[in-house]
Amino acid sequence: MAILNRRARHEYHILDTYEVGMVLTGPEVKSIRSGLANLAEAHCLIRADKLLLIGCHISPYKPAYMNNPSDPARSRQLLMHKKEQMKLVGKLKEKGLTLVPLKMYFNERGYAKLQVGLARGKKSYDKRQDQKEKDIKRDLQRQYKM
Repeated sequence: MAILNRRARHEYHILDTYEVGMVLTGPEVKSIRSGLANLAEAHCLIRADKLLLIGCHISPYKPAYMNNPSDPARSRQLLMHKKEQMKLVGKLKEKGLTLVPLKMYFNERGYAKLQVGLARGKKSYDKRQDQKEKDIKRDLQRQYKM
């Protein structure tokens, strides 16, 4: 089961994507497997040579919450190769670029992964243009079905 950040593709032009690992506790992994995570308000930062996921809300896993209470909105460290991270730092210094979480999922080996995108914010006229294109595509699909 993948958890998507649908707002990200609406708000940003995604220039490049990266797959990163996450440092999680056991109950957080079970919550993600159950689909109890939210990426809507999340963003990524680089602080002190560490890549962090800020604002991601992972609801507590009820059976384990009594023994291991944790903050559902805590910042989580992301794992990325050092060379990739250094390239990313150089790109993020450009004006207007940011790192946005796009999708949280489990890979074939069972590890929780996060797909992050190097993104540039859209202007309001870009959003309107995308909406027009989506409406036209939907209308064409309806006409072909009839």
